[in-house]
Amino acid sequence: MLAIALSGLMTGTVQPAFAQSEPAPDPVKTLVERLDLEKYKATVKGLTQFGDRRQGTDRNRAAVDWIEAQLKSYGCPTDRIKYVYDPSPANPGGGRGRGNTGLAQGGGKPRGIRTPTGVNTDPMKQPDEKLRALNMQPTTPGPREAAYCTKVGTTHPEEMYIVSAHMDGHGWGEAANDDGSGTALVMELARVFSGPDVQTERTIRFALWNNEETGSQAARAYIALRQELQGMENPPGSGKYPEPRWLGMIQHDMMMFDHGMPRADGTISKEQRPEADVNIEFQVSSKMAAESQKLAWVFEVANEKYATDYPASVGSHMTNTDSGPFQDLIPAISLRENERGVHIGSGWDPQWHQPTDVFTTYNDQDFRLGLNAAQTTLGAVAGLTGATLKR
Repeated sequence: MLAIALSGLMTGTVQPAFAQSEPAPDPVKTLVERLDLEKYKATVKGLTQFGDRRQGTDRNRAAVDWIEAQLKSYGCPTDRIKYVYDPSPANPGGGRGRGNTGLAQGGGKPRGIRTPTGVNTDPMKQPDEKLRALNMQPTTPGPREAAYCTKVGTTHPEEMYIVSAHMDGHGWGEAANDDGSGTALVMELARVFSGPDVQTERTIRFALWNNEETGSQAARAYIALRQELQGMENPPGSGKYPEPRWLGMIQHDMMMFDHGMPRADGTISKEQRPEADVNIEFQVSSKMAAESQKLAWVFEVANEKYATDYPASVGSHMTNTDSGPFQDLIPAISLRENERGVHIGSGWDPQWHQPTDVFTTYNDQDFRLGLNAAQTTLGAVAGLTGATLKR
């Protein structure tokens, strides 16, 4: 190369000693760009055909079947976690959960204007007669199922991140935001990561929990049934790990509504606030607080790099969602629209567990906040799992 350069000097035709190459395209950016607002909205809309998807009902079971069918259509191999939910007082281990008592401790100190909040149990507050009829069947105890699918890693299939949301709801609406918005987000990530040209070094499991509204029974059952199986090769020597070792758990619960604090008269703006953000929470009192905080910062950095519209903020009071059962076991975080224990618990989302949590309540600004959360998680998980594109 030096001789070529000297020859150029002598002949008066100087050429660059080293060719300038184009920087390699960022595969993570390419994957994030495969997320689409209309696809996200369509997936939320698809979930709302089953009403509020209350656990222990035919509409809930039909929704689980539909979710599994969609995951299969993406090319993501599916399975189910099976358990029994018995909330009777005679079976305290069966999971009575938090019921309708509101938010548990760990959610931070309430501040600002507060409005009443809770779970609607009156069917007549749902003005849509067709939706009211769809949601009429009551819940009954018994067997429960939750669907998940898995992207198997190429070089470290024995290590795994869990990306999840809960698919059940209640309140006599369509559970569009709580938690159709999170379920659709996870399903859209499963679609993108299951692309035929996508490979990851580590495994990703996309879980759509059931029974979150009663105390995260599906997530707790998953831990009880599968925690001891982590990292076990089965059959031995096969290179297959039915339950890879858990590296982190990322939950998504209510992704779309950040309209700000209630006004003095208790009303809330109908428009998304310009300073809306994606809240990334960990639980500061958990045994894995330091590791969970580090994971949260990874997601904040991914938001800075890949989210198109809304920034992220990191908070330390994760509570009342399916990442809770994991928080003392592995790094665990939750993405959402507001601070769970402070904002939502103070009535900042008037649709929470109400008949108004229907698809038509939300506009494109709301849906775009959910899409930005999807961009954040996809960017972070793609980096954590070593995602690349085949040539």
